[in-house]
Amino acid sequence: MDRIIADLPEKAKEKWEENKKYFAKLKRKTPKRLDLLVHGLHEEEFESTDCLDCANCCKTTSPIFTEKDISRISKYLKMKEHQFISQFLIRDEDDFMVLKSAPCHFLDQDNSCFIYDVRPKACSEYPHTNRKKFVQLTSLTLKNTEICPAVFNIVENLKKKLPL
Repeated sequence: MDRIIADLPEKAKEKWEENKKYFAKLKRKTPKRLDLLVHGLHEEEFESTDCLDCANCCKTTSPIFTEKDISRISKYLKMKEHQFISQFLIRDEDDFMVLKSAPCHFLDQDNSCFIYDVRPKACSEYPHTNRKKFVQLTSLTLKNTEICPAVFNIVENLKKKLPL
């Protein structure tokens, strides 16, 4: 898995323009069955992909923390919300609350999450390839091809199953 993660940014960069054009075409002419197809590819990919073998998302990026996430997690950690925010979070250039640093403070050595049961909504939905209205998430999906090997594979398989 280490080799796959190490090679991923370069592979994603090589496919960036191709994928960008593919998603632009997909937005212009969205098949009715797109969500069904992508969800199937997601399920198929995660039958053989174990996030605990990778955790690259947790090692390299930060999820967005909503007010509900902050409230839930700080309660779980038995902290005041303002303490949780000052200790772990910062407001980014897009005005979102994100982690101050990577890797995620809550990532354990075995790639498990200390706060898994109360993790941010963005973490529980990651990599977002099984959400409704996939076509609205193509920009995010394009970025995630650089981070998540499963997303890279899902996009490559989508292009094969649905050539445009």
